[in-house]
Order: sequence, then structure tokens, then C-alpha cells
Amino acid sequence: MDNPPPGNGRGVVYLFRPLCDMVKAAFEYSIMQYSIFRFARRQGGKTVATAEEVKEQLQRVTDAVGSVFFGKEEEIREILLGLVANGHVLLEDLPGTGKTTLAVAFSKVLSLDYRRVQFTPDLLPSDLTGFSVYDPERKEFVYREGAVFTNLLLADEINRTSPKTQAALLEVMEERQVTVEGTTRPLSAPFLVIGTQNPAGAVGTELLPEAEIDRFMISMSIGYPDEAAEVRMAEAVGAESPLKGLNSVLSKEDFLQVQEAAAGVTISDQVMAYLVRLVRTVRESENVEAGAGPRATISLVRMACASALADGRAFVIPEDVRDQALYVLRHRVRLSKAARAKDLSKEDVLQAIVDSVKAPAPGARK
Repeated sequence: MDNPPPGNGRGVVYLFRPLCDMVKAAFEYSIMQYSIFRFARRQGGKTVATAEEVKEQLQRVTDAVGSVFFGKEEEIREILLGLVANGHVLLEDLPGTGKTTLAVAFSKVLSLDYRRVQFTPDLLPSDLTGFSVYDPERKEFVYREGAVFTNLLLADEINRTSPKTQAALLEVMEERQVTVEGTTRPLSAPFLVIGTQNPAGAVGTELLPEAEIDRFMISMSIGYPDEAAEVRMAEAVGAESPLKGLNSVLSKEDFLQVQEAAAGVTISDQVMAYLVRLVRTVRESENVEAGAGPRATISLVRMACASALADGRAFVIPEDVRDQALYVLRHRVRLSKAARAKDLSKEDVLQAIVDSVKAPAPGARK
């Protein structure tokens, strides 16, 4: 250190200046974090919850669903994040793993209207979107709403129905509206789809078109419960379904505010650049024949924001991006012949790419 300038106590000031600068910087950072953390106190002229309050709300939702769906806390949290991000969720599993129970549980604790449609080969597009029938008393055609006019739709075994019926969901899932006979009818918010499909190659299945599968924000497999959870499940068997005792945790209005709060989470320039670089690296990988498009980038942004909010933060960190990458990307990529020859799975390829892309250092600034 240089010698301090002599006289009039200026030496003391010179020695303590670095410490004062550190204290000032720490104070400014704390104020910034506090203002960000309180981001949700006022949005759109109405009072909503803070990030920490939203974290507590989402934990109560997770606990409530977990009280009837045992041993799958991580999967429950991930599906909840997808719903908070205002996205559709695709579950790929064998029958009997509790997908219907899970969807009904979410509809109850989030106070959402719920419908379930079994996607059989004879299901018609009009069964989903609605149709007009002649009313003799009124002497005119009257529109009857289809199954999509709800808040949470369980599209069960979606890959067993015809491509035409699968395609009927495209506009509904993306635009949240239905067009029948030239008339467009918006759906009530929120509109969310939990779609289930049997594993590829199962009897009676049709491959989902890429345009439709891309509409799902995330995909995952629930899988079988572990032994302890299956014992709890067997012990809970009784005259009444456990779902009957499941009560609402959030009102529909509260849930919509949570979705609004998630949309208000901030992402720094460095984390945003990291997120885009990760998606583009997947797209350019030699192990990937068809990579994720820009919709995947948007979905990863929304899921990272929901993940941050669930952890009580109003800002995204690289860990949020890494944690959500596989859920967002796995159903959007098609492996190359070289990758398949090496017997690599999508998860293997994606995880290797996520590990290879360098994340920004904590506290990095533009």
C-alpha cells in the first residue's frame, strides 16, 4: 500500500477509505436485493404476494398434493412449476402410475375446474372444441362447449387417438382459444393441459406430431414409487378415496396472481446469454439431429423464472436454468444416428451439454 498523505488526519481517512467503499457497496447491494425481493408487492395497481410469500404458498401446494401422491416430491414440484409458468405438461408413463390422481389433486388444491378426456381412437375433434346442434324450441343452432372449456384438462393417453384429433388441440394449447364454424371463443384463464402418453411402441399408439409436442412446456416421467411409498399407498386404501379429503390451498385468483408474479421475475443479461447459449449448443450438437427451436428458449425462460420464485427469489440464477433444461428440452430433440449407434439416451446427451456450457460467475455484471 502507498504511504498515506500526512497531516490533518487525512492519513486515517486514506486508510479507512477501502473499508468504507466495501461497506457502501454492500449496502447498495442489499438495497437492490431488497427492492427486487419485494418486486411483487405492487404489480398492475394491485397488491400481490412477495417472492417469499409465494414460496410458502407453493410449498403448501406441494405438501397437499404429496399427502395423496406419495414419494414423488420432486416430480410434484416440477409439475407445479410448469403450471405456474403457464405451460402444459407432458407425462410419458405406463398405465397405473397415478397420473389421473395427480391431475385431480392439483385441480383441487388450486381450485381449478377440471375435466378428463380419454383419447381413444374414435375421439372426434368436436368432442374437444365443441359443436353446434339445432334447438327446436329456439329454432336455431346452439353451440355446445367441448371438453377444453375448463381450467385444467387431463388429456389421457393422447398418443392413442387420431392425428386429426391431436391436431385439434394445437390452437387451443397455443392460443388459448377455440375456433368453430368461423367463430373464435377465448378460454377462461388459466387453461392448462396435463397430457399423458404411453411409451413409444406401445400397442395402439400414434406418434405425436412435432408441432404438437413442442406445445408442451416440459415433459417428464413419474415412474413407479419406491417401496416405502408403495407401502404407504397400500395402507391408505380404504372405503373413501384420499382425494375426497383434499382441500383447496389457493383460490383460482391467488393462483393467477402467482402466475403473474412468476412473469415478473427478472433475469440478468449474463444469465439470459447463458440460457440462450445452452439452447443453441444443444441445437448445434453432433449428437442431435433436430434441436430445440426458439419456443424452447421461451419455455426455459419461463420455467427458470418459476423455479426462482419457488425458491423465494425474484431473480434467476444459473442453477435455475440448469435444473430446468432437461425437462424443457428432452421432448424437443431428436438424436442423430451417431448418438443412437452409441446407445446414448436423450438425457445422456443433454446432461453432457448442460455440464459443458460454462455458467456466468455469481455477481457477474454487464
